[in-house]
Amino acid sequence: MSKQKLAFIGLGVMGYPMAGHLAKAGHEVTVYNRTTAKAEAWAKEHGGNFADTPAKASAGADIIFACVGNDDDLRSVTFGDDGILAGMDEGAVFVDHTTASADVAREIYAAAKSQDKGFLDGPVSGGQAGAENAQLTIMLGGDKEKFDETAPVMEIYGKAVTLMGDAGAGQLTKMVNQICIAGLVQGLSEGLNFAEAAGLDAKLVVDVISKGAAQSWQMENRGYTMVKDEFEFGFAVDWMRKDLGICIAESKNNGAKLPVTETVAGFYDQVSEMGGGRWDTSSLLRLLKK
Repeated sequence: MSKQKLAFIGLGVMGYPMAGHLAKAGHEVTVYNRTTAKAEAWAKEHGGNFADTPAKASAGADIIFACVGNDDDLRSVTFGDDGILAGMDEGAVFVDHTTASADVAREIYAAAKSQDKGFLDGPVSGGQAGAENAQLTIMLGGDKEKFDETAPVMEIYGKAVTLMGDAGAGQLTKMVNQICIAGLVQGLSEGLNFAEAAGLDAKLVVDVISKGAAQSWQMENRGYTMVKDEFEFGFAVDWMRKDLGICIAESKNNGAKLPVTETVAGFYDQVSEMGGGRWDTSSLLRLLKK
């Protein structure tokens, strides 16, 4: 793969290591972060460049990546004189890894298309560990031509990079991912709480049932830490609250029923009210033990 000029907008717990993998692969990477000190630290660590606006970071880049907080954050770095679209060249491609709404993905796609620029919505799954270990699952929406141009670069930090359909399809697929996770984590929490109430060795229970039909990523990666009441890591409750809010809002548009998701979203609200907004999503177990 030829070396390209890249930009990365947003250096949070996901973006920082993702941009780092691109630099380590030999690409020329310019980064932007709202807190300039973090962009400076990244450039010092990885030998890349940093800019003081998304537009300046995007100027001359073949591909611009972003990973920010929500729809409003995404619009703020995309539009306006200092935004990504203002800075990027015609023919360049903007790949957004933010978990956001399908509506904002379609909005940016249309704006980019009108300027002869490419856009793909590409939310990721795998969490901070997946970003750090280059093991992310990336689900994308947009034009196949732009996907084919950018997929080899995304494979630097993604173990699975898949085009799901037209603009917005990546975000819709991520919604499915979060809907499934919510139900799984609640079920795992109830199971472990039941095991302890029944006087069983909860760790041994996880050892046994993780080898059967109850096995899941959540059980394999969170079951033992849940038993030990450890939650100061991982995908934060408040991030999941944001994601499930997007899912529920979209369900109002397409008519899908989400009774379990709506219930679990309420449980996460309660965990956040307990002071657990930054706890891992597996902390639903603590709510059962109140």
